[in-house]
Amino acid sequence: MRLTGFGHTYAVALNAFEATGVEVQANVGQGLPNFTIHGHVDASLREAKDRVRPAITNSKFSFPDLKVTVSLAPADVPKAGSSFDLGIAVAILTATDQVATTRIRNTVLLGELGLDGRLRPVRGVLPALVKARAAGFTHAVVPRLNVAEATLVTDLEIGGADSLREVTRWLDGDHVLDTVGGDECAPSPEIPDMADVVGQAEARHALEIAAAGAHHVLMTGPPGIGKTMLARRLPGILPPLGREESLEVTAIHSIAGTLRPGHPLISEAPFIAPHHSTSTTALLGGGTGMARPGAVSRAHRGVLFLDECAEMGPKVLDSLRQPLEEGEVHVSRRDGVASYPARFQLILAANPCPCAPAHDVDCVCSALARRRYLGKLSGPLMDRVDIRVRMDPPGNTALMTTVGESSEAMRVRVAAARAAATERWRAHGWLTNAEVPGSALRQRFRLPPAALRPIELFLRDGRVTARGADRAIRLSWTLSDLKGADQPTESDVAEALLYRDRGAAW
Repeated sequence: MRLTGFGHTYAVALNAFEATGVEVQANVGQGLPNFTIHGHVDASLREAKDRVRPAITNSKFSFPDLKVTVSLAPADVPKAGSSFDLGIAVAILTATDQVATTRIRNTVLLGELGLDGRLRPVRGVLPALVKARAAGFTHAVVPRLNVAEATLVTDLEIGGADSLREVTRWLDGDHVLDTVGGDECAPSPEIPDMADVVGQAEARHALEIAAAGAHHVLMTGPPGIGKTMLARRLPGILPPLGREESLEVTAIHSIAGTLRPGHPLISEAPFIAPHHSTSTTALLGGGTGMARPGAVSRAHRGVLFLDECAEMGPKVLDSLRQPLEEGEVHVSRRDGVASYPARFQLILAANPCPCAPAHDVDCVCSALARRRYLGKLSGPLMDRVDIRVRMDPPGNTALMTTVGESSEAMRVRVAAARAAATERWRAHGWLTNAEVPGSALRQRFRLPPAALRPIELFLRDGRVTARGADRAIRLSWTLSDLKGADQPTESDVAEALLYRDRGAAW
């Protein structure tokens, strides 16, 4: 063992959705025994010295009784988390000539160390390795429980290890690292079928339209009528995610730490349903240091369902306006502004009044109380909701005899409509009708004057805003796609406007 020296390895720092390559430098020199870590690190990373020292000694290596200084460069980039443990430990071992350095130049090391030298899984492996591949690295070593996630990144040799000792043996050329994860594959959550929902033909059709164009929906009606049942079955009629969409969604859930063990790739639209008591921070993202993904980002390319939305605070609901409009969310925290994708379908469900009786005739609320209850849904927020549905109890006969259409049958129609929209907008980078800017709808893809006549009448009467007019035109394109037509007609535009009026109680 060499008493003094310099060693270095490579890791990746994650700041929200942005990854930065980091060089882990370790210097062992003369001086009072001390172990310090520098480079804009957070509390969990400063604690790494209390994990790395026993991990090295318990792995049958020697920790130098000298001054050990570890620097994470570049120093101005914030660094957080325990994923640097493995890189720090190996850098110290190379500085003291206890491990070979031949493979280190092209290898990224990620992993948290236990006190006994075992490697524990970490968050954010997928976006970190995407950055490593772009930076020209050819190998990556991760904890074995992260291998399934790491192998989603192609053109990168992945090795999974259970301990620091295994990693050093691989560096010395005496061991082959596993390329198979060590956890059992978790079963995919089963999406319930639309056939379970009895009646509610209008609401079912509204959700099919919403799925075809990625539009936002508000459902109002008494409790127990099927609002939640319908919303939870919406992912079953959405088409599967494309390859790039899957990787993007998986990366967000990797940072959030919500991936399924053994089978991390998210190929179906996610469904996120926070409780109605959730805070703005939980909804948009937050935390100390750099903000973590919130519910709106975890619902990216999927569904965000807010049940009992009228029970939520007005400020919480209005915080959705920016991500709904821009498709991303920006959260300012101590270490900077975190930006995450947040292009989701918003599904709102609410009772018509505070007492929420099964039938309107039994309501004991005053007109003012009913208006105040749904008044939490502000005008600017509701202007961004394309479809509003008022649901009524099904009849006794329908409840006992009717069998609803299956999700698979609805999914076929939705997939065909989405394929038509994707083909139409592909050259412009838009995937669904809901993503098309209003300027494009009014200029490059302007409808004939006859088709726009209902929009002009609604604008003249003040029944729709300019933003609402754009959203109605987007919805009319979806109605046209479901019919297999080339472009919307006057009746499609009129139907889209009616969907903005139905169920309105404010």
